Amino acid sequence: MSKSRGRNGMLGVGGQRKNLSRGELRGGKARAADGDAAKAAEKKKDLLRKMRERTEQRTSDTDE
Repeated sequence: MSKSRGRNGMLGVGGQRKNLSRGELRGGKARAADGDAAKAAEKKKDLLRKMRERTEQRTSDTDE
């Protein structure tokens, strides 16, 4: 019978983790192109606009 190793001793599962620098975690040198950043900003603005409209609609519905 083999010994129970628990969660910390699972051999052969997963693999080694790569040590990443802060820059690599944030996209590295090959960051998103300016067009991608513009698209992301546009999506964020659109999402915020939709959220504001929903909250305004909810407040107007409760006022009635």
